Amino acid sequence: MIPSPRQPLPLATTEHELKPAGTTKKPARTTARHAAVPGRGDRRLYAIDGLRLLAALVVALHHYAGTWRVDQPDNAIWGRPVSDIMPTWFRFSAYGWIGVEIFFVISGFVICMSCWGRTPRQFFTSRVIRLYPAYWFAIIFTSACLVAMPGVWEQHRAREVLLNFTMLQSGSRVSNVDGVYWTLWSELRFYLLFMAVVVTGLTYRKVVVFCCLWGAAAMIAPAAGFRPATLIINPEGAWYFIAGLALYLMYRFGQDLLLWGILAMSWLMGQLELGHRIDTIERVSSWRGSVLIFTVFLLFMVAVSLGYTDRIRWKWLVTAGALTYPFYLMHYLVGTAIINRLRDTMDARLLVVSVIAGFLVLSWLVHKFVEAPLARLLKRGLDTSFARLRNASSMS
Repeated sequence: MIPSPRQPLPLATTEHELKPAGTTKKPARTTARHAAVPGRGDRRLYAIDGLRLLAALVVALHHYAGTWRVDQPDNAIWGRPVSDIMPTWFRFSAYGWIGVEIFFVISGFVICMSCWGRTPRQFFTSRVIRLYPAYWFAIIFTSACLVAMPGVWEQHRAREVLLNFTMLQSGSRVSNVDGVYWTLWSELRFYLLFMAVVVTGLTYRKVVVFCCLWGAAAMIAPAAGFRPATLIINPEGAWYFIAGLALYLMYRFGQDLLLWGILAMSWLMGQLELGHRIDTIERVSSWRGSVLIFTVFLLFMVAVSLGYTDRIRWKWLVTAGALTYPFYLMHYLVGTAIINRLRDTMDARLLVVSVIAGFLVLSWLVHKFVEAPLARLLKRGLDTSFARLRNASSMS
């Protein structure tokens, strides 16, 4: 009987060999093996596509109408506290920053899904063609717009802009062209760590061990004060990625107590990180509200993992998912500069909605005419390069 995806997978049956009389042979050791739930693999999950765009939209709303910066007197964006202009919107958008943590959890889920059964070369290629085309365009677009609309944000020096094209600027202590790029540094460190598992071949056991070891390191490294390890381990974001990995294992293999334990630990550590971020950066939202939103999101992801959203197959969600990355990269500095220029020309709420709608249209254009074509070119070039490298190695 095929196990239900909403129930724990049964362990493989124990087979004890019968001992002939007079022998001392021990019974065979009990073995347990996790088998993938039939029909589960790397098929598209439309609900996650929609959730990604929703997370990007609430982050944008937060940047435009919910940060402590835009609620200061004489702030550069609105000119006066946004809570005076849009009090209701401000109360809700003050929690939009949690969309970033949602991104990290989804990233852990999706990366594990996309890497399963693939080689390190395929993993590397998929990350390059996914991250860089839209990112390169966003750097050019943002830099050009800041030159065209001076006075709101400080322009970066040319050498800093050029280094941003590597996506490694945070490691070189160079500021980001756009502040939202900080999340890419967390993503890159996650990829670097997870590559160690991809190289050996992904299995249920290896990913579980990786989650446990990374979680332990994320707790120990800061306490030990060992900064190089802390830099690589990324304790601020580790538990969100770990939650995503555990959720994917739950999706692919079914639920069990160990996965629930990893997810519970991720929630417990995650709520602490939420509190730290509120205290040090966000300042305008409450811990209770933030934890409630994060908990509801994790419960929704559990529903995805257990198959309750499998019937959601709206084709437009694929487009929604494709818009998310370029929208996120472009919306912040340019969007707030536009708001600064137009804030006295229309209702503030209409202005925010119009700016978000405009960036959604721009994101579709970037995806169709920049991201997709350039990704194909990069893939062909990288495939050719790796083939040449493989042939050269075999002839040496």
